[in-house]
Amino acid sequence: MPTHAEQRLIAYSPEQLFDLVADVGAYPQFLPWCVKANVKSRTEQELIADLTVGFGPFRETFTSRVALDRPSRIRVRYEKGPFRYLNNVWTFTPDPRGCLVDFFVDFEFRSRLLQNAIGVVFNEGVRLMVSAFIKRARDTYGVSSEPGAIRRD
Repeated sequence: MPTHAEQRLIAYSPEQLFDLVADVGAYPQFLPWCVKANVKSRTEQELIADLTVGFGPFRETFTSRVALDRPSRIRVRYEKGPFRYLNNVWTFTPDPRGCLVDFFVDFEFRSRLLQNAIGVVFNEGVRLMVSAFIKRARDTYGVSSEPGAIRRD
């Protein structure tokens, strides 16, 4: 079952990074493999969204319930779709140099074929996704040097 944990120190505020991650409707504009996003409902504390991801010949849609604890944490709970389970947490901790971001994702597809297909590219895919969020921050908030990165795999 693919699992990835990563911690990065990024030179933007927790509020800025929280807003980028919480803007699920914009994911198809910058996230690799995200081909469609439909936010079905949204409050200050929670949103429910359908995301369609595609890679190679595969295209899957899933529904998630996203708990928003601004500006410190975003927790994604899987509702329905091709997974047995999906756990995803973003934590944003203030730091004098910006924000310490902890990212965790763990999931398993119901289909062995999908599980095997994603397993081959999972770690690289997650790294590309985290990099896409950092690039989105630069594009949205202006260039800021990333003071450092600490990886926890």
